[in-house]
Amino acid sequence: TKVQKSVEVPQIEYVDHLVQVPVHKHIHVPMVQKTQKTIEVPQVQYVDKVVQVPVQKQMHVPMVQTVEKTVEVPQIEYVDNHVHIPVQKQRHVQVHIPIQKPVEVTVIETIEKIVDVPVVKQIEVPQIQTIEKIVEVPFVQTVEKVIEVPQVGQTLQGTTTEQHIPLETQR
Repeated sequence: TKVQKSVEVPQIEYVDHLVQVPVHKHIHVPMVQKTQKTIEVPQVQYVDKVVQVPVQKQMHVPMVQTVEKTVEVPQIEYVDNHVHIPVQKQRHVQVHIPIQKPVEVTVIETIEKIVDVPVVKQIEVPQIQTIEKIVEVPFVQTVEKVIEVPQVGQTLQGTTTEQHIPLETQR
């Protein structure tokens, strides 16, 4: 037989607790590294050069146009009429009339005398001039002196001395 039995079934109650779990995020941050690098920068050099630039000028050039023009030139006729005119010439004719006139003339008497004039001749005679020049010549007199150096075990007598005496300059 079946017996019904009531059984209490416990009820499960779920209670949620919110728990904060830290999330570890990994972010990749690039590191900027500074390095020094030597770069050769080309130098630009400007060289100015003065260049003669021809200047063009506008000039007004007149146009010459030749036009033929007919001009009537009057013709002139020269008619010569020759007339003879007598030329009168005058001539001077000298007339000589002789006249006597007394003239006094002085008489010059010349006396000649011979005089001796002495001739002076100049002759160059070379002259020698003697000039006395005093020259000092130093005179050195050498006097020999013998010095004997004693050696051990020797007995010497006396000494020899030498003196240097400069003499006066001889002229």
